Amino acid sequence: MDLKSPIKKKNKHDNLPYSFSFLGTDMHSHLIPGIDDGSPSVETSLMLIMAMHQMGYNKIITTPHIMQGYYPNDRSTILPGCELLQRELEARNIPVRLYAAAEYFLDAGLIEAIQRNEALLTLSGKKLLVEISFVAPPIQLHDFLYQLQLKGYEPIIAHPERYAYYHRNMDEYKKLIDIGCELQLNLLSLTGHYGKNVKKAALKLLNQQWVAYLGTDLHHQRHAENLQRLLHDHALVRKLKQYSWKNDTL
Repeated sequence: MDLKSPIKKKNKHDNLPYSFSFLGTDMHSHLIPGIDDGSPSVETSLMLIMAMHQMGYNKIITTPHIMQGYYPNDRSTILPGCELLQRELEARNIPVRLYAAAEYFLDAGLIEAIQRNEALLTLSGKKLLVEISFVAPPIQLHDFLYQLQLKGYEPIIAHPERYAYYHRNMDEYKKLIDIGCELQLNLLSLTGHYGKNVKKAALKLLNQQWVAYLGTDLHHQRHAENLQRLLHDHALVRKLKQYSWKNDTL
């Protein structure tokens, strides 16, 4: 199989002035082929991973969706895909370490899984990446989080800046931190990819120093191109490099 660059023609992003090497590890992406709304094929996954390596990443913990009724993934659908990609990376001498966890939707399916004592796919130790609805927080949000914590899990809330219902009350983010959650910011939010309001919320969270992890949430080529554009923003990259990220602890 011939691999092409994720950027199909030479452009201003081919020689990047900065990199994400200060993070080293990306801990939120959708690279296992064909199981969620991320990469559709092995070839696409490899192209995206090569783009991430070009941007400075040497370790990737990819996190397919697990959502009751939509993405019925588990270890049996995720781990074989990760192992396949690992073999392909080694065969092509691409120096990226690839691991798999999951992005769990905080729903009844997840709570049932922990009640059955299923082994969940964590980022490291008991750190669990979870997302909530973009429409409204679940009524049982704090109860669900508490039940995870009772089982020893340490919730990391994915892309909190994308939950628009919190934008007018930033204290809701602090409440999540106060009950033991950590927050993971999307790099794409800082590019304006999800809109001005999400970017504004992301910068507020950053300025408050309420976020612990920085993830790409990479799904496809357009995301990769937006991340490369971000690396041309000297002021923003400098700001990010000065922050105490915890990616390298995973």
